[in-house]
Amino acid sequence: MTELTIDTGIAVLRLDHGPVNAMGTELCRTVTALCAEAAEGPARALVITGAGPAFSAGSDLRELLRGGASYVDDFFPALAGMFGAVFSVPKPVVAAVNGHAIAGGCLLAAAADFTVMAGGATKIGAPELKVGVPFPRIGLEILRHRLGEVNARKVVVGAHNYSPEDAAALGLVDELADPEKVLPRAIEVAQRLAEFTPPDTFALTKAQLHRDAMDRLNRLDDDAEAASVWQRRVSDGWTQRYLDSLSGRPRN
Repeated sequence: MTELTIDTGIAVLRLDHGPVNAMGTELCRTVTALCAEAAEGPARALVITGAGPAFSAGSDLRELLRGGASYVDDFFPALAGMFGAVFSVPKPVVAAVNGHAIAGGCLLAAAADFTVMAGGATKIGAPELKVGVPFPRIGLEILRHRLGEVNARKVVVGAHNYSPEDAAALGLVDELADPEKVLPRAIEVAQRLAEFTPPDTFALTKAQLHRDAMDRLNRLDDDAEAASVWQRRVSDGWTQRYLDSLSGRPRN
């Protein structure tokens, strides 16, 4: 069960939904609620990680295809709301990417202020265009904020899954660690970020850093059109063909 725990002043949100923490409506709403709890509660910082071998493989495409077009009506705003909730926590947020972080998993990690990723065979990337679906606007703004215009375009248009080393070179992650040390290191970073700056100073500075992204979000709202494209992919077979091509493994 996805839950929030607090130890030594640091809240740890652990995604726990199936073998790869795939994102469905319920998980998205749970994460949004737990982010609000962490933001309003006594914890000084938030760490997000995954249970099991994966951080998150992104949207639950099987659930999407089973649910059909009507499922998108609930899921798409829940997905966008979750990304926005993580991005707007007014405290230090650190992602402990313990395994594959694909599509929505990549965006969730990128929404953090600092990202520690497991080395080795782990992959991270945003292959939404291969799935045939557009990003929620907040997802694009998160990537633009983290990577800048040029590298955000590379990640989005390339739809590529990156090795930890290549992701670090792009700026998609900040630090690599041995798999067993990812969570302890993320907690250590969260404690450092929480201790060296007064909370109100950090919150204001974070809001200032996010201001351009938030201004664009407030001016432009094309998520209704994006959701309609997701519905089209449910019916035209593109997403089903993509899912069939994976054979359970992330592809480059």
